[in-house]
Amino acid sequence: MKVQFDFSGSTVVISGGTSGIGAGIARGFAEAGAHVLALGIETGLDVRREETVREALAGVARIDVLVNAAGVIRRGAEQRPEVFAEVLDINLNGAMRMCAASYELLRASRGSVLNIASMLSFFGSGPAPAYSASKGGLAQLTKSLAVGWAPDGIRVNALAPGWIETPLTGPLREDAAKSEAIIKRTPLGRWGQPEDVAGAALFLASEGARFVTGAVLPVDGGYLIA
Repeated sequence: MKVQFDFSGSTVVISGGTSGIGAGIARGFAEAGAHVLALGIETGLDVRREETVREALAGVARIDVLVNAAGVIRRGAEQRPEVFAEVLDINLNGAMRMCAASYELLRASRGSVLNIASMLSFFGSGPAPAYSASKGGLAQLTKSLAVGWAPDGIRVNALAPGWIETPLTGPLREDAAKSEAIIKRTPLGRWGQPEDVAGAALFLASEGARFVTGAVLPVDGGYLIA
């Protein structure tokens, strides 16, 4: 990706930053000069547990940008109450745990939060009701924290990615018929890449978006409008 923003001297913390969209965003910020702390289950971060969130941030002295990208989907199993609860706990409650644990450092830096929502924040999914509910909730959390934290100088925005090539979408991409249907509906005519989401993330976290808060920006190649 061509670097278009300068985040030199900034510290960016990314939950779910070790794979998929989170990793793409981590690379984007690193290329823009930021010090990036990419956290994931591989590094010991379990956003379901408040203690591991605190431990992961214990040595962090500054946060300019917090990106909440940790998430799971359990297609076909999410109508089971225990699975539904687990997905919401990771995708929605986990984001709030990260926000709460980062609040004081964000207030000190007058930083920003970027939540990774989804196009399923806007419409439902039969095979993934928990994922859809969690991402809808994440959009509302974004708007609510944007209002609540504005007096502290903290901006809170979200991205709503469409069909991006990540491990989570692997089963869909491997199904030729489903993949073709997705591409056919997408006006830009292709699957998205994590770098496509990273560019939008850099913008929303930059000074160029200093008057933007509470926004949920689709990054979906036009899928939502087709």
